[in-house]
Amino acid sequence: MAGEIRVLVVDDSAVVRQVMSDILGREPGIRVIGAAPDPIFALERMRREWPDVITLDVEMPRMDGVTFLKKIMAERPTPVVICSSLAQAGAETTMQALAAGAVSIITKPTLGLKDFLRESSNDVVTAVRAAAASKVRNLAARPAATVSAEPIEGAGGSHAMVRTTDSIVAIGTSTGGTQALEVLLTGLPPTVPGIVIVQHMPEKFTASFAARLNRLCEIDVFEAKDGQRVVPGRALIAPGGKHMMLRRSGAQYHVEVVDGPVVNRHRPSVDVLFRSVAKYAGRNALGVIMTGMGDDGARGLKEMHDAGARTIAQDEESCVVFGMPKEAIKLGAVDRVMPLQNIAMAIH
Repeated sequence: MAGEIRVLVVDDSAVVRQVMSDILGREPGIRVIGAAPDPIFALERMRREWPDVITLDVEMPRMDGVTFLKKIMAERPTPVVICSSLAQAGAETTMQALAAGAVSIITKPTLGLKDFLRESSNDVVTAVRAAAASKVRNLAARPAATVSAEPIEGAGGSHAMVRTTDSIVAIGTSTGGTQALEVLLTGLPPTVPGIVIVQHMPEKFTASFAARLNRLCEIDVFEAKDGQRVVPGRALIAPGGKHMMLRRSGAQYHVEVVDGPVVNRHRPSVDVLFRSVAKYAGRNALGVIMTGMGDDGARGLKEMHDAGARTIAQDEESCVVFGMPKEAIKLGAVDRVMPLQNIAMAIH
């Protein structure tokens, strides 16, 4: 079948292999080419037919998932979706897998596995389709930032950010965003304005993700807590499973972290964050929309733009998936489109 997505399921759980194969095998345009209990068997299967997408457990016998992932990325970069336990103990390993080039995470519980996977079938299929649309070559590429004398300002210069401690940077991203955020945030100095971030990621993983970035960056990076202040040199990442909004009290900004219904199929939602930034920061904000599938954040970025904020979209070439920036550009929400490696300079 022309244009079909060939998927290899790699997991030491027979239940996961069976249910994942059933879920994906029912989808039009997706063909499961095999299911392997560990990476050694997977490599043997891949010699006969190479998959377009691999779903991969990170904790397996004979060879762990991260080692296998690094081998694949070195030899023949292929989109990989991590199928990880919801247990907090595995979060750090999952972060290592994302840093090594995996494009996204789908979760599985330790109990009630079969029912959970069936209930989450839409998430599984969406993750695989997003992975198939991704450009994993960009995950390995870490180009150095290019220095430019070009002034950073909004369209016509009328929306230039007021450089005060009240300035806010709001960032939204999804598929491929964990690597993109690492590139961006490690390029920022401690004097950067306060940053608020939504990265689509399941609950229990954002704390480990923030901790990893905090070790790598000059700025402080935290998983956001309700009421936490947004100050220069600090980035707050919305917790998985919660919405995050910006609020202002006098001259000070803080975040509100709340439950609520999914928005654009996501919680946290980029649109929810961006709309709050438009309301409370206005022209003192800079909005950045980066790699990701779908349109979450496009309308919120348009509200920021209309409120006087400067806005930036990551360009297609440096995106793993160009969906979110593309939709924002189509809405007229974006002042400037630029490669990932240049966005840090536009912020500080």
